[in-house]
Amino acid sequence: MTSDGEVTYETKTVRAVRGMESRTIKKWEADGWEFVSQSPGKVQAEITFRRPRPKFRRLLWMTGGAVSVLVLAISIAVGIVSEKDTAPAESTNPLGEMPATPSRPPSPEATDRAPAQSSNTDDVVLTSTNSPEFAAVLASTNYCSPAIAAFAKAHSGQTIKFRGSVGEMARHGDSKTRYDILINAGDYGDGSSRGPAFQFRDENTTYDLHWVGSVPDRIGVGTNLTLTAEIDRYEERSCLFLLEPVTTAAR
Repeated sequence: MTSDGEVTYETKTVRAVRGMESRTIKKWEADGWEFVSQSPGKVQAEITFRRPRPKFRRLLWMTGGAVSVLVLAISIAVGIVSEKDTAPAESTNPLGEMPATPSRPPSPEATDRAPAQSSNTDDVVLTSTNSPEFAAVLASTNYCSPAIAAFAKAHSGQTIKFRGSVGEMARHGDSKTRYDILINAGDYGDGSSRGPAFQFRDENTTYDLHWVGSVPDRIGVGTNLTLTAEIDRYEERSCLFLLEPVTTAAR
């Protein structure tokens, strides 16, 4: 608290892919941050949090300020004593001229060229266009390739976007409304068998896929989709590349 008892806060703004806001809020609240507000965007939402500033920082600042005042007072006192004991030295610049090259404030042009604040690479949605590494994964002819496993491990928790199609669907366990959905890269029946064996596991096709645009009457083998998903993990034993749906659009 401040001297009058008011709590001071520090704030943080993070970005989350649409559909993952609640997970992001839970993560930061678990770290001690308090949710303040949320501003939605087309792909990402900006979420603001706050938390009380640690007391030790304010105490350190106050202590440092007191020490600075004390040092300044001592310096002034020593300077006064020195002036009394020492005769004034002859001026080396009797005309009081300014230096030949005075410092100048930065020009507006220089200010405009200041580098923008860097963004967290984890917030970038990876596509075959902006990520050559992901493009190579989508073009792989071996869905058990070690390169796919390495990509999934390196980018776990990040978001990818690609065009795919439903290759297989099976009920998850004994459930009648939840499915394991195998996703192939590219359009269904285009003659290619490239890319990982992506899978949505234990998902409800109505609610969990987070449909955008028109929602199809049914989804099944052969349905072409545009998928935005978070990378979960790669299973070495089954060679399945597990994803968590963020948004799904029918094509």
